[in-house]
Amino acid sequence: MKEIMLGNKAFARGLYEAGAQVVSSYPGTPSTEVTEEAAKYDEIYCEWAPNEKVAMEVAFGASLAGKRSFCGMKHVGLNVAADPLFTASYTGVNAGMIICVADDPGMHSSQNEQDSRHYAIAAKLPMLEPADSSEALEFTKQAYEISEKFDTPVIIKMCTRVAHSQSLVETSERVVPDNKKYEKNIAKYVMMPGNAIRRHPFVEQRMKDLALFAETSHLNRIEEGKDKSLGIITSSTSYQYTKEVLGDKHPVLKLGMVHPLPDKLIKDFAASVEKVIVIEELDPIIEQHCKVLGLNVEGKSIFPLLGEFSQSLVAEKLGYDKKEACPAIEGLPVRPPVMCAGCPHRGLFYTLSKNKITCLGDIGCYTLGAVAPLSAVDMTLCMGASVSSIHGFNKALGEESQGNTVCVIGDSTFMHSGMTGLANIAYNQSNSTVIILDNSITGMTGHQQNPTTGYNIKGDPAGKIDLEALCKAMGFKRVAVTDPYDLAQTEKTIKEELAANEPSVIISRRPCALLKYVKHKPSLCVDTDKCKSCRACMKIGCPAISFKDGKAHVDNTLCVGCGVCEQLCKFDALISTGDKEAKA
Repeated sequence: MKEIMLGNKAFARGLYEAGAQVVSSYPGTPSTEVTEEAAKYDEIYCEWAPNEKVAMEVAFGASLAGKRSFCGMKHVGLNVAADPLFTASYTGVNAGMIICVADDPGMHSSQNEQDSRHYAIAAKLPMLEPADSSEALEFTKQAYEISEKFDTPVIIKMCTRVAHSQSLVETSERVVPDNKKYEKNIAKYVMMPGNAIRRHPFVEQRMKDLALFAETSHLNRIEEGKDKSLGIITSSTSYQYTKEVLGDKHPVLKLGMVHPLPDKLIKDFAASVEKVIVIEELDPIIEQHCKVLGLNVEGKSIFPLLGEFSQSLVAEKLGYDKKEACPAIEGLPVRPPVMCAGCPHRGLFYTLSKNKITCLGDIGCYTLGAVAPLSAVDMTLCMGASVSSIHGFNKALGEESQGNTVCVIGDSTFMHSGMTGLANIAYNQSNSTVIILDNSITGMTGHQQNPTTGYNIKGDPAGKIDLEALCKAMGFKRVAVTDPYDLAQTEKTIKEELAANEPSVIISRRPCALLKYVKHKPSLCVDTDKCKSCRACMKIGCPAISFKDGKAHVDNTLCVGCGVCEQLCKFDALISTGDKEAKA
């Protein structure tokens, strides 16, 4: 059957058709939907793990037990999972094991641009790179075959455009291979130094075998062109842009297996054309490989190292009319990132900003607390870094920072990698105040459950971690809970904990305003007779509030009646539409 599918959905379909049985991932844009879609198949056990390292170890354990497994993450998540990744390369697998890493060129939702091909090279693992939804499905099935044939985990590299674009795929039935029996093998699976030394030659031989496989695999193909004055070597979305601009004018070597690369195929292709240009996003990995082979190719002398490519960019760099390649779409409205109307984090960040408190931030929706007019977040590094960093910050400054520095971290991010930083504060005793922003969900990636919510990936009841009890068990005597919609209570709580001469935790608790079960109050409106145009309500940066004709205006299609702005108005100009209707 043929169907138009999102790239991530097609990937999940590939897992289903290939007989995958265990999936463990941590949500991270643009990888999240692979696991969400896989969870719709009852034949596959799926879960959200607390972090990517755990997810990879779960997938490895399932592979060891003889079941085809999968773990998914975004590019920065692979950093978290690097420890098991490198050692799993040495142990190899029992049943097939696939790792999906989704890169984010252009940083649509990431704190850096990172080329995950470096991980495949460093860990000495095969990497496949689909260019559309059809390949996402087929490459997934092929990856399991490669994994079991060559005794290796296989990395499949997605990217934002492949993950979140749609194209035609052809589906087929699920085929579950015979289970591979687990057999005890200390020399293969126990990576103490003596065994690891003996496994390293296996890894090197495997890479040689995979390189030979790459030469003839259908994953790599030459597409003939009419004009051989130029040949293009490319992969992934760069291939799509190239074909849209050039059509069949020039020959193209399309690489689907980007590590190891097929040396002979590349040399033969280069010999068949007069000039070779390598088109690849981010780092010049294919280009440098070609140059090591002694080929005279161009790449980053023409194309940028930074950001996403596009049809128009490829056309421009190859000397074509970029307007013809990609007609500009005029008049699209600008949509800057902003916390949603009614976001529970807004009241907390307003309080921090108002009191000029230094705030070390973390990864999540709440990173937007750095955006004007709140401008409350001073630093964001990586997941969990806020908790570790405040300890170092306060140890370095001592009394200079006491009473004026906090860190913030979301509930899901805290479970991901904040707990170890909190243990460090408890153990090494810095006078630090940690604020856990508990909005009852993993918000930034689209509302996934986590270990604090009490529900699993399918929404069924699951184990629930009690944050207050956990923090107290870790050695914190001061654990306070506040409602960020209540500005007075929130300010009082923050000041009390900052004044205490010991480590403390504040849990700022209020569910995400977008959760389906959250019942909102009537929206607010403005009594223009009372409004003095003081703009106090604008200080919270709520997208529901604007100024029209010199007066505050509330968009009732956005407002959820949280009442935070109401608490800022000294003239009682903001009133509930419910109260207004009742009086009428």
